[in-house]
Amino acid sequence: MSKSTSSYCITIAGPKGGVGKTTFAINLAHACARQARGQVVIVDMDFQDCGDIELLLGLSQVPSIYDFGPNLHKMTEKEVIQSIRTTKEGIAVLPMIRKLKHLSRLQDEYISDMFTILQKHFQYIIIDAGSSVTPTSVKAFEISSIVLFCLTPDLLPIHRSTTSIQTFEELAFPSDMIRLVINRYQDKISIPKNIIEQKLKRKALCTLPESIKEHAQSVQQAKPLSVLDPRAEYAQAVEDAFRTLSAKDLLKTVHHQLKKSENIVQTQGVTTETKGGSYNTKIPNKEAERIDAIRVKIHNKLIEKMDFKQLSPEELMKQDEESLEKLRTKTQEVILSIVSQMSEISSRQERQQLVKDVLNEAIGLGPLEDLLADASISEIMVNRCDQIYAERSGKLKLVPSRFSSNKQLLGVIERIVAPIGRRIDEKTPMVDARLRDGSRVHAIIPPLALDGPILTIRKFSSDILGPEQLIKYGALTEEMADFLRACVQAHLNIIISGGTGTGKTTLLNTLASFIPNEERIITVEDSAELQLAQEHLARLESRPANLQGEGAIPIRELVRNTLRMRPDRIIVGECRGPEALDMLQAMNTGHDGSMTTIHSNSPRDSVNRLETLVMFAGMDLPSRAIREQIASAVGLIVQLTRLGDGSRKITSITEVTGIEGQTVSLQEIFTYKEKGIDENQKVVGQFMATGLVPTFAKKFKQKGIKLPKGLFHE
Repeated sequence: MSKSTSSYCITIAGPKGGVGKTTFAINLAHACARQARGQVVIVDMDFQDCGDIELLLGLSQVPSIYDFGPNLHKMTEKEVIQSIRTTKEGIAVLPMIRKLKHLSRLQDEYISDMFTILQKHFQYIIIDAGSSVTPTSVKAFEISSIVLFCLTPDLLPIHRSTTSIQTFEELAFPSDMIRLVINRYQDKISIPKNIIEQKLKRKALCTLPESIKEHAQSVQQAKPLSVLDPRAEYAQAVEDAFRTLSAKDLLKTVHHQLKKSENIVQTQGVTTETKGGSYNTKIPNKEAERIDAIRVKIHNKLIEKMDFKQLSPEELMKQDEESLEKLRTKTQEVILSIVSQMSEISSRQERQQLVKDVLNEAIGLGPLEDLLADASISEIMVNRCDQIYAERSGKLKLVPSRFSSNKQLLGVIERIVAPIGRRIDEKTPMVDARLRDGSRVHAIIPPLALDGPILTIRKFSSDILGPEQLIKYGALTEEMADFLRACVQAHLNIIISGGTGTGKTTLLNTLASFIPNEERIITVEDSAELQLAQEHLARLESRPANLQGEGAIPIRELVRNTLRMRPDRIIVGECRGPEALDMLQAMNTGHDGSMTTIHSNSPRDSVNRLETLVMFAGMDLPSRAIREQIASAVGLIVQLTRLGDGSRKITSITEVTGIEGQTVSLQEIFTYKEKGIDENQKVVGQFMATGLVPTFAKKFKQKGIKLPKGLFHE
């Protein structure tokens, strides 16, 4: 068998079983072989009907791509080709799998390696792609010269074809890649061809006549109709279809298609680490500029075709989920129609990415959408339009996503802040906001930001981490979790201390989950993040000033109001201003069991930080009085630290025992001792109980709370 100088791939798909696509594929293969006198292979990718092609061609025990797979690298191309079974007429037959159970074990590299061999040795590759779009069939579409969509002229197949073709479009394949093949067509009875073409917005390559008796005879004799009776009307229609394909130059070579795909990957430099999901990709400037120019062109045409007001931040925020989804679908359809007419797009992958990018820019948050959807990312940091970092497992990585310009980045920031009544401009160049899902956003723009707008997003996690998960992640031990549960149930006032991104809010959520369900809890937050499961819960959130600079409600005012709401527990998301004084006063006036977080690097630092924040209240209190307030109000300080390997741990649980002279006294109950770094660059250490008995241990006995066995020896 000689090598083919050029190879064409014709994929045949359908909306459902029973529309005659397999029969058409077999007869088309013979038409290709007869008219072009070229080598032809039929690849059976119809996984639901494995073996139909073998049956119709009178073959058995035909080796599949799955069978070849593990040995492909050991065989020469000649040995592979000689091992493929052929019919008497010289048509090669190659199933993907022979049994459905093999599908889950069919590796992508088997398919890729086999198709590389096939396109070198066969002039025509005919693929029977089945009736559902799968990742494997998408790979077939990507190397196809044309996709022939086979259906019958009935309502159900036409209806299902609409959905199938829409899926094909959403995958951003060229609109002219599909041609219809209308099977079992009868002029006086069937739905007219032009009506089907209008409905599906695709031209028909051919119509095939109804020929029930002839096909029954073909199946019985295991011979295609084009071989059994070449003069039959059906066989002649298939011959005419192939002549049309050849005459109208509708076929592009597989080699050309594959070469294009390789070039795109190389020019865009798409290389990602397979573990951890981190990226080290940088697109060359010229290629990035070309893509950006196409993206801007598509976006401008989109604005021309759609009502721009529909895409404004204010209008988008007014939409409910159902309306927003309809608008998204409509916008995507318009973008796809624009993209399908652009010749400068060089591949299906590039087309799909552009559709996605423009849609995200028009309806969503541009290149941030994928990062927000990635559950492994906890924080997103945009330093400038072309530099975005993401945090995974405590580690920062540069990602390949980028904004096309500072203007686009500023537009995304405005889209975030405008719907919630906030503004960002030269007069107000900094803003805090929240996304629909609760993620916290901070933005700062020029002239304060020298290299362009800066955006930071702390993603809101919908997963509530309980003590079991924190123990599993190594943040604390079971013994420490039991001790903290006892402290919460004993109504100790607790301060959670730590730096940025150490997990203070997560731990606050966990500790708050220990509060008995019958107690009334009031939470006060700057940006609502706490997720408490208790029923008796009242949630308060501060409010910034409006566009006129009026109407601000700070956390301090909300903390004061909680005292009039008969709380059993007051939980303040974070103390970072004068509200610290009101929080201490609440703790000292019978509201035991309250909790808050504070930014500091150690228990001692947190005491000093609290003292500083109280001074912000402007009460001109002496330092001694403030320290006495802290010593009598705070019972426990839990210190969180992010270690060098990105892990977050409780590194200290410290009791506030009182005041000695001018100093607030502390004693550590639990500590974490670092021992070094292992071969995987992970911090190795140990949680330890110091052996000191907390002065509040008697509270546990009074309330009938059992401590971890053997923890304290009195």
